[in-house]
Amino acid sequence: MGFFKRIPVLWQGMPYQSLDPAQILLTTERLERRVVERFPERGLARVASEVVGLARQVAGEVEALTPPIWGLRGLVAGVVLAGAAVFLWVGSIIPLSQVGRDAVGSVQSIEAAINTFLLAMLGFVALVRLEARVKHRRVGRGLHRLRSVIHVIDMHQLTKDPVVLGQDYQATAHSPLRDLTPVETSRYLDYCSELLAITGKLAALYAQAVPNEGVAAAVNDIELLGASLSRKIWHKITLIDTQKPARKKRVPE
Repeated sequence: MGFFKRIPVLWQGMPYQSLDPAQILLTTERLERRVVERFPERGLARVASEVVGLARQVAGEVEALTPPIWGLRGLVAGVVLAGAAVFLWVGSIIPLSQVGRDAVGSVQSIEAAINTFLLAMLGFVALVRLEARVKHRRVGRGLHRLRSVIHVIDMHQLTKDPVVLGQDYQATAHSPLRDLTPVETSRYLDYCSELLAITGKLAALYAQAVPNEGVAAAVNDIELLGASLSRKIWHKITLIDTQKPARKKRVPE
């Protein structure tokens, strides 16, 4: 928990314009306790615990990704300076008098110098973008974990079908066990929707830490996936609220 005390000044100065990892973690832990208290024996409680672990992991990664990677920048600067030194050294060992003796030799020397300069500039651009690629790779691994958790949450709400709560429903021999009341089913689905919303906010933390166009597009895909599944869940909740309760079997007198 110590890394939450070192939240960047940007987040502290704009508390309502950026996401706070500490607050997201606090919300996730409260949701986990609510799920465990209501459904202690259900798999959703273990999923909520997994999301809490992911929230802690994402918060630590975001803190590491927000500042520049100074070691990598120092390496890039060293390589650039070394390349410039070699370029100047090669230029110094070729006397200008030899270069200008004939036109063909002059053209070849100039062409070689231009090619070397262009290659050096391409290498410089590649080195400068190296830090962005390293951060993008780390973000990609984190988003892959969140995407997997989203699908796990969707699997847990899959069998919570409002149709089984209707008065005309008849189970088959291979129907899954459905022992939740309408109120419990509604709360279960609501927890699934909240977990999906939290995974979207965890993904948004990556976009906040690494303002990269590719990262923003990947995060947007995660949020769209979670929102799509959440809409499906809320459609089920609406059906439960409008569903007539199942008729109780009449006991012979």
